[in-house]
Amino acid sequence: MNFKSLYILVALALSSSISFASETKSTDTTKQYEIAADDQVLSMIDSAMANSFFNHYRIDALDSTFILANQIPADSILPLYDSILEVRLNKMNAATPIEMEYNQYVKAFINLYVNKKRDLSSIVLGIAPRYFPMFEEVLDRYNMPLELKYLAIVESALNPSAQSWVGAKGLWQFMYRTGKMYDLQVTSFYDERMDPYKSTVAACNYMMDLYKMYDDWNLVLAAYNSGPGNVNKAIRRSGGYKDYWKIRPFLPRETRGYVPAFIAVNYMMNYAEEHHIYPKMAPLTNTLVDTVHIKRSMSFTQISNYIDISEELLAELNPMYKLKFIPESIEDKTLCLPIDKIGLYLVNEKAIYADMRRIEIADSIAGKEKENQVPEMFVHYVRSGEFLGYIANKYRCSVRDLMAWNNLRSSRLDVGDRLVIYSKSAAQPANVASKTIEEKKEEPKAEKTPIAEGKYQIHVVRSGDTLWDIAKQYNNTSVNELKKLNSNLDFRRLKPGMQVKVKEIG
Repeated sequence: MNFKSLYILVALALSSSISFASETKSTDTTKQYEIAADDQVLSMIDSAMANSFFNHYRIDALDSTFILANQIPADSILPLYDSILEVRLNKMNAATPIEMEYNQYVKAFINLYVNKKRDLSSIVLGIAPRYFPMFEEVLDRYNMPLELKYLAIVESALNPSAQSWVGAKGLWQFMYRTGKMYDLQVTSFYDERMDPYKSTVAACNYMMDLYKMYDDWNLVLAAYNSGPGNVNKAIRRSGGYKDYWKIRPFLPRETRGYVPAFIAVNYMMNYAEEHHIYPKMAPLTNTLVDTVHIKRSMSFTQISNYIDISEELLAELNPMYKLKFIPESIEDKTLCLPIDKIGLYLVNEKAIYADMRRIEIADSIAGKEKENQVPEMFVHYVRSGEFLGYIANKYRCSVRDLMAWNNLRSSRLDVGDRLVIYSKSAAQPANVASKTIEEKKEEPKAEKTPIAEGKYQIHVVRSGDTLWDIAKQYNNTSVNELKKLNSNLDFRRLKPGMQVKVKEIG
């Protein structure tokens, strides 16, 4: 899309903005705040610009009529002729300071990417538009060859959650120690090795340091893969040569194929169409995204509730948050969202923070009321969005205590799980807690009592109940139906004793 087209779109949007203005707010009765709709004109501009960038980087498939007319199967595998490959590699070599030599090692990897792993290459082509603009921007800032963006394909196939068997993580596959050297923070909540932007900056810094050592990009690539120590050993064993192809026999086995693989990926990304390889667009790949800064801690469950986005998508877009929670301890808190959710979040940001503060105050008041009523042992039922750290903070104990009291081997919790909680004076070992759970009698099911004047069955809320729990207890009832029947209730704060309409009687 050019700027003239963008101007026309904005003009059309402005012409309808007056009638739209009266509909900029809508109320969700399940929440305690008003949800404002995003500005239609600004949203259209965001979308148009994002699509323009996306289309610039996308490799489009050939027109189907062209393929039929020329009788070229879209998935046909073409033979690899040395003469053609060499001409293409020479053309690539002339356009970059990275030496792109053609030989039989490189040819073997070209065959791997354009023939044997065609599906993987199609997936990578589809994902590339999400990351390459950012890669190129950072590489340009460091005055580095832009072709280095293809290294992330060799490392992770553009999967920010990738983890190797030796523990390397992220798009650029940083090991823990190397990541720490380049300021990538790793905590129980957060792993910046899986942050696409921060890991890219770290990768550029690392490669620039390696370039200062070797003044040769192929040696930089070899050292990035196996470490400078192995490259230095190979240089010594080769007789002092500082040329990748001459020291290659003395490098670790994996590194011997690393530079040929990098050259082959460069070739595949530049000549995919010539081999009838086209982008395979996964649903998430088509999602155009942007980043927004947030001002306080949040769980993915809370974000999902506020701006109607699935927790699964949030996790895909924000793999650096290991427990689906953005902790307060991070100074620069960022959140990656689809373009159409960025504006919605910003418009509602103040209302979201105000509502979260209201809930915290209510929790604090409830906690003070219960301070002198905490029994020696009681049971907490896990609710949606809760995790061990949150529960431990609420009951003033440690995560280690919770795991010991309940024989937990991991921090994973499911809605409805029962956790035994002890007061500090009555902390008991795990075997006692386990016995307590086993001996606890099954709680009676909720009564279904009709309200005469309303002609409804009701459910009296018990400790730990969620809408999903309630719907499960009554046949032919769904969570959505409960929400419609009880639009006056705040379903995120169900309290014991509340009455929830289940269904009409008769």
